[in-house]
Amino acid sequence: MKIHTCVIDTLDPHARGRQVGERFAGQIGETTQLYLDFFPRVGVTLAEAQRIGENSLAALEAWSPDLAAEIAGLASGSGLPLWQLASLNARTEVLAARTRHSECSTTVHAPRGPRAPQTLQTWDWHDSLCPHGLMLALRSRRGLAVKLFCEFGMLAKLGVNSAGLGLHFNILHHRSDNTAGGVPVHAIARRLLEEACSVDEAIELARSARVSASTVLTVFSREDRSPRAVSIELSPERTALVLPREDGWLLHTNHFLDPQLSAGEQVADRAETEGRLAHLQQVVGQMTSADPRARAEAMCGAAGDTAPICFHPDLTLPDTERWETLLSVAIDTEHGHLDYVAGTPLQLAKAGCQRF
Repeated sequence: MKIHTCVIDTLDPHARGRQVGERFAGQIGETTQLYLDFFPRVGVTLAEAQRIGENSLAALEAWSPDLAAEIAGLASGSGLPLWQLASLNARTEVLAARTRHSECSTTVHAPRGPRAPQTLQTWDWHDSLCPHGLMLALRSRRGLAVKLFCEFGMLAKLGVNSAGLGLHFNILHHRSDNTAGGVPVHAIARRLLEEACSVDEAIELARSARVSASTVLTVFSREDRSPRAVSIELSPERTALVLPREDGWLLHTNHFLDPQLSAGEQVADRAETEGRLAHLQQVVGQMTSADPRARAEAMCGAAGDTAPICFHPDLTLPDTERWETLLSVAIDTEHGHLDYVAGTPLQLAKAGCQRF
C-alpha cells in the first residue's frame, strides 16, 4: 500500500471533500471500483450495495450533516455518482451481514499519571482493495487540529486531535448486524476525532449514533482523567464500554469483550482472534518503551514476522480470502502525531516509522 499525505485548511465540509476529491480523483476512483467489483463476489449485489449506502448516507445526514456534506463533496470532486461514495463509506455496513472478517490488533497503555498513553495498532485487510491509503490533516469547526488515516474516498479509520484524544479502530460482528443501513462506523470515528476533547465526550457521541454494523472504537486521552481510555463496543443491539486493566493496558482484537455482547458474537474464527489477544497479553510487559520501534518489536515477540498479529497474503487464495497487515501505527497524543509504516510491526521496528 502506498500512503499519500494531504493537508486541507478549509472548514467547510463540502469544500473539503471536493478538494480531496479533485486532488485524488484517480485513487478514489480506483478504490471505489475495487469495492464495487468486490461486493458481488462476496454475495452483495450492486443494487443492494447502493440501497445500503444510500440508507447509511441518510442516517449520517440526520446524525452529522457536515460529514454527509463532505461525502457529497468527495463525489463531486472525484466525478463519481454520490451513491458510489455512500456505499464506499458504508463498506462495513454493506459487508456486515454477508461476511465475517478478522482484522486488526490494538494495544493501548494508559495508566494513571503524567505520561501520555503508549499505543500501537495493526490494520489487516484484503490486500487487493487498498493499493493506496491517505494520511489527512484538517481543522474541525470546533477548532481542533485532526490527523487521521483513511482509505481513499472514506472519512476516517484512526487518528488523533489537538485536544490530545486518540482513536484506534477494530471491526466486530454481532448477530444483530443487519442491512438496514445505519450511521457508517467510519463516520463515527471521524466525528469523534473532530469534536471530542475527552473520553467522556467520545463515549457520549458514539452512543448517539444508530448503527447497523458492529465495531469497537478504542479512545484514549493524554489528560490524566477517569476514564483515560475505553474501548467503545458498538452494535445494533447495544453499546458497551470496556475499561483498561488495573495496570493500564487496554487490548482488543476482533471479538466482543463485553459479556452481554459476547453472547451474540458472530466472528468467523473466534479461536484466531482470541489467539491474537492471548499473544498480546503475553507480550505487553515488554511494550512499555516510549520508542514505537521498540514497542513494535516487542509486539511481535520471539515469533517476529510470523507472530499471529502479522498477516501475509497467500497469493494462491482468491482475494476474498486473502489478508495482509497493511499498516502498523502508533498514536502520539502528546504531540499529535501518527507514527506509521505500511507493513507489519516488525517492518516498523526494523525500518523505522514515518511521522505525520
